Amino acid sequence: MPVKQISGRVILTHAKGSSVELLLYGATVISWKAGTITEPQPIERLFVSSKAAVDGSKPVRGGIPVIFPCFGPPSHPEHMKLAQHGFARNEVWKFDSIVMDNDESVSVRLTLEPTAGIAAKYDRPFHLSYVVTLVEHQITTDLHVTNTSTSTSYPPDNLEFQALFHNYIRAPANDVLVFPLQSKSYFDKTEASEEARNKSKIETRAGVDVRQFTDSVYEDAGGKYEVTWPGGGVEIAVRELKDVVVWNPQQAAGMKMGDMEDGGWERFVCVEPGYVRGFAKIEPGKTWIGQQVISVIHHERRINQL
Repeated sequence: MPVKQISGRVILTHAKGSSVELLLYGATVISWKAGTITEPQPIERLFVSSKAAVDGSKPVRGGIPVIFPCFGPPSHPEHMKLAQHGFARNEVWKFDSIVMDNDESVSVRLTLEPTAGIAAKYDRPFHLSYVVTLVEHQITTDLHVTNTSTSTSYPPDNLEFQALFHNYIRAPANDVLVFPLQSKSYFDKTEASEEARNKSKIETRAGVDVRQFTDSVYEDAGGKYEVTWPGGGVEIAVRELKDVVVWNPQQAAGMKMGDMEDGGWERFVCVEPGYVRGFAKIEPGKTWIGQQVISVIHHERRINQL
């Protein structure tokens, strides 16, 4: 069967052999295996730390965590009771349905609505629907955010939020390049002072590397990115996710993470499309959809500038 549910996990299998595994906890994709046209044997495309908790006790260190309704420490007045990165990644989602099941693609929908626990820290009406779709050489994740408020007051009872897909792409971190981000404005969260972290910089590199501790938020970044390394790569195309974060802790910060495997920072790069500079806004009864499509690059593509 193309879709299986086994003890809190959902497994999607494509007719050509590629696969996806996700947890109901956090709706976190923890595995995506796909081959290429020239090497069809599926291989793992995501990094999950061997020390990651996958039992629902804490957010997963790796895969594709879903970030909602705040990215990083909360800054919106309605989010102040929330922990860093909000609650979507550490709540148990409901398996809703199989959306597609054919030779070309298989997809499932998970949903999350307010619970008493969520309402105690986030008193806003919402409905989240998360659709994960597998085709032979790509994975698509769609987050549907609906403002379920029935208010007819003016000004509208808008739902304001941030959202992001925290992709851990399996790659040799010291050889990876992310582009095209040249000339884009970004904020460097590795800077020592708050003033420096909030000061916009301009990216001068044709290809962005993560050979040093990197935590950069690119604003209005273009919506299409390539993540390449010698012998491989992926392309990420998005909609309604105007920003992108490039992150790797390297040894200095990675060693301080209790759920990071030894040397794990050498085996991934996080390229995270999101709406994280400012807030997306939805009027009552309306739905916002943020989408990413991650595709395997079949033929090596590199640029020579760093």
